[in-house]
Amino acid sequence: MNDGNATILDEMISNLELPDSAYEKANSRYEDIGDWLGRADSKCHSNGPHIFPQGSFRLGTAIRPLDEDEEYDLDLVCNLENGITKISHTQLQLKTLVGYEIEQYRITRGIKSPLDEKHRCWRLEYQDDLSFHIDIVPCIPGNNDMKFHLREAILKAGTSENLADKLSKYAVSITDNQYSTYNLISDDWQISNPEGYAKWFESRMKLSSQLLSERTLLLKAATIDDLPYYKWKTPLQRCIQLLKRHRDQMFKDFPDVKPISAIITTLAAKAYKGESNIASTLQSILLQMDQLINNSIPMIPNPVNPEEDFADKWSMPQYNHLQLQHNFRLWLTQARADFKVLLSSNNASTIMELTKSKFELNLNESKVIKAFGLTSMGQHHSPKIITNEVKPWRGII
Repeated sequence: MNDGNATILDEMISNLELPDSAYEKANSRYEDIGDWLGRADSKCHSNGPHIFPQGSFRLGTAIRPLDEDEEYDLDLVCNLENGITKISHTQLQLKTLVGYEIEQYRITRGIKSPLDEKHRCWRLEYQDDLSFHIDIVPCIPGNNDMKFHLREAILKAGTSENLADKLSKYAVSITDNQYSTYNLISDDWQISNPEGYAKWFESRMKLSSQLLSERTLLLKAATIDDLPYYKWKTPLQRCIQLLKRHRDQMFKDFPDVKPISAIITTLAAKAYKGESNIASTLQSILLQMDQLINNSIPMIPNPVNPEEDFADKWSMPQYNHLQLQHNFRLWLTQARADFKVLLSSNNASTIMELTKSKFELNLNESKVIKAFGLTSMGQHHSPKIITNEVKPWRGII
């Protein structure tokens, strides 16, 4: 790979990344919901509601959708930190309590789309200059027994004792209307740990300590921890963005079989060793991804809740027809082939064609030509490179 290929990767990411204003808009929206839930006359006021983001907006790995009209996903957690326990409330009662206040918020803010109940969350649909749907998961803090159990599981998975102590304290119990004890007083609630996952992901990004130090100085922050993750811009985050876009394009006609972001993000973060540039990070991640999948269940354990398997649907009979594991491996095979070309070719025409067909990105032709030190597209006469393309596959229901 030469400097031209590195420039192309940077140009691709600049076309994929959300502007800071999108993150700021998302932040203002979840803070507004938090203020609403915590206001004096809220039914949740005495329960100390704490709203925080999870998912790609939290991790700084969000990308522009393929379709400009497609909504952005903003996933939030609503943790009622006081006064509600598994002994005092059912999951149904907790979800209903939070849902009532979110509905009042929707009415007050003039959001026209009705509040939509999902299995674990409430969904709000914003339609203005930047369309979001916001999923809000109600939860309560995990008890000491849960946190101890989680700490032991995280330790057993190979995490250091200090990090396991830190990650386990963020565990929460969430609502799920498909759960057998949903409308019963029961100690049996599903465990989740979205804030712990963000802290684990942070620990992986911090392997790039020199780059983060430079980023801190550039943005004139006291420490990197004072900056939101989307401003860290580590090679790990940028590679995940590229991989997700490649996946989105490959499966645009088969969205129900595409590898989920949690799998791509987790395997990429596990594979990351602190490489200092995007190209070497991509090569390392793509080489190791399938080697980090277990041969038995859990195949891709959640690093902060190892009993949860991000690949659980791979082995569920009701999803057999989607061939999810097979399609993950098809995607990885195609990604390896396409990124190999992207990192090795110095043919401007090949790069332009590849970024369009495999990423749905229209790069600036003059920038591509300049990246390789050419004066025109026709100056370079290397043969056209064609990758062996594989297609998503699913069986017959």
